[in-house]
Amino acid sequence: MDDHDERGGFAQARRHMVDHQIRARGVHDERVLRAMERVPRERFVPIEARAQAYLDRPLPIGSGQTISQPYMVATMLDVLGCEPEMTALEIGAGSGYQAALLGELCREVWAVEIVEALAVRAEAALEALGYANVHIVVGDGTQGLPEHAPYDRIIVAAGAPAVPEPLQEQLADGGRLVIPVGSRMSQCLVVIDRDGDRFVQRESTPCVFVPLVGRHGWKEHL
Repeated sequence: MDDHDERGGFAQARRHMVDHQIRARGVHDERVLRAMERVPRERFVPIEARAQAYLDRPLPIGSGQTISQPYMVATMLDVLGCEPEMTALEIGAGSGYQAALLGELCREVWAVEIVEALAVRAEAALEALGYANVHIVVGDGTQGLPEHAPYDRIIVAAGAPAVPEPLQEQLADGGRLVIPVGSRMSQCLVVIDRDGDRFVQRESTPCVFVPLVGRHGWKEHL
């Protein structure tokens, strides 16, 4: 990737975020930590919110959506366990920040966003930073992206009432899916590993995400 803009002390803020908000709280995957130190989060938030980019909290990005808390992003990526040769699918691209991190961690990334305005801005930010291996698609992420399946890793950045079946179907054998599942107000990260036709499921960290809207998600906002 191209060198990123370090003006305004953002590089120092990024290192502080990684050391104090993420590493100190138990995330130890060095590839994830290096990616989060490298990707400029300030480029994925509205200009008026850039001074807050490295606070450990979600921030609004428009259209009723948010960029997730850095610690939660790191936790999900830590659980996801990406390797450099893998392909990944992200559901709920939002600002494009997590897609950029996946672009640092994986060979090829497809990211689906249902809100076209957000998708356009995410694509522009990723292109400006040189992430040629990350592709943004506008669509219903609950149906996955079958034309590029199977995927080694799938990550969902919105809370679902249940695990969408199409996402499980699009996992490669040996693949892993990480998704928040629960009510509209609170969820728990669910980790699903595929072994042939078997799907082994376990619960991880409690969390709160915006609703996953779509055919296999929450439908009242469609």
